[in-house]
Order: sequence, then structure tokens, then C-alpha cells
Amino acid sequence: MEIIISNRSGKPIYEQITAQIKSAIMNGELQPGDPLPSMRALAKTLHISVITTQRAYEDLQRDGFIDTMTGRGSFVAVQNKDLLQEEQLRTIEEHLQTAAEIGRTHGISLEQLITLLTMFYTEEEK
Repeated sequence: MEIIISNRSGKPIYEQITAQIKSAIMNGELQPGDPLPSMRALAKTLHISVITTQRAYEDLQRDGFIDTMTGRGSFVAVQNKDLLQEEQLRTIEEHLQTAAEIGRTHGISLEQLITLLTMFYTEEEK
């Protein structure tokens, strides 16, 4: 698993780490029981503060994506498929809400938005 940090992103570094680890778990790149790098090792690799990696790991644990055991490290948690799907749906809803607001504000019809969504959705299947 490779984590890429962007200084140009509007997201804080800990959120970038959290999002990338969640994505790796949800797409199956990381499996339940897989170990994550220690907070110190990840901080050293990314050239960031251990406090930043700690914040990311705490968020991941709070959201049920990882389990952390003192002295043993952090591991991908056994996931409930419904929980993963709910997380994905929540993200999609946020993006669709933004798209709908932009569409309404700029006079873009619902039909045009549906056409765009259909195009983007089917484009990835090819």
C-alpha cells in the first residue's frame, strides 16, 4: 500500500492518510487482519509528524476500519459489508448533493446531470 500526500490538497494530511487507507480497505487491497505500518514508521516514510499519523489511525479505529493493540500494532479490522457500503453511500450522497446544488445554481437541468452521471458511471466499466 502506497500513501501519497499532496501539499496542494485542501485536505489536512491526516485526512488524506485516512481516506487512502479506507479506500485500500474498501477496494480489497488491504484485507482483514493485514498489518498497517506503525505510526512511527509511516510518519518517517511520509516525512510527517507522528502526531499526524496518530490522528489518522485514531479516526480509522473510531470508524471501525482498523483495530489497534498495544504492543502489537494496528491491523485491518474485520469489516461488516453493510458498514462499508453505508460509508460509500454517504460519500456518494455528499458528492451528489454538491452536484445538484451547482446544477440548480447554474441552470443545469436534471436531465443533463443524469446524462453526465450515466456517462461517468458507464465509462469506468469499459
